[in-house]
Amino acid sequence: MEHEAEVVGVGAGSAPSGDVPAVILSARGEYVPIFVSGDQARSIGLALEGEPFDRPLTHDLLVDILTEFGGAIDRVRVDDLHDGTFYAKVDAERYDDGEPERFVFDARPSDALALAVRVDCPIVVTDEVIDEAGRPRDSLRFGDDDPSEDTSGER
Repeated sequence: MEHEAEVVGVGAGSAPSGDVPAVILSARGEYVPIFVSGDQARSIGLALEGEPFDRPLTHDLLVDILTEFGGAIDRVRVDDLHDGTFYAKVDAERYDDGEPERFVFDARPSDALALAVRVDCPIVVTDEVIDEAGRPRDSLRFGDDDPSEDTSGER
C-alpha cells in the first residue's frame, strides 16, 4: 500500500563519520529520513523556501525542458529500500493529440524529491519502506526543538 507523504524538512543526522544531510518525509504518522548529499539537501531546501536563483539548477532545468516538450510530473514514489539504499520512481506524462502517454523513470530519491518540491506533485511512500525506515515522530528533533522536551532518549 502507498501513503501520501510530505517533505517536512531538510536537516542532518548524526553518523560515526559526522553529520549527514537528510530529507525528512512524513508519512503514515511517522518520519522517514532519507540521507542525501549536501548539494541535494541544499537544492531541496532552497526549493522548499522558494529561494530564486539567477540561473536554473539542474532540477529546475529538467522541469523546464519537460514542460516545454508538453510533459508533466504526476507524482514521485519512494517505493523500495534494500541494504540501506532507497529507490524511487518519477511518474510523468505528456499529451500527444489529446491522448496521455505515461512514463515511469527510475530515480535516486534525492532527485525525485527535488523534482517533487519544485512542481508540487504528490509524493508517495510504500508500507515496506515506512516499516523499515520509519521513525516515531518523537524520535527526531529539529533545530528549533527544545532538547529538554525530547522523550526519545537520543541526543
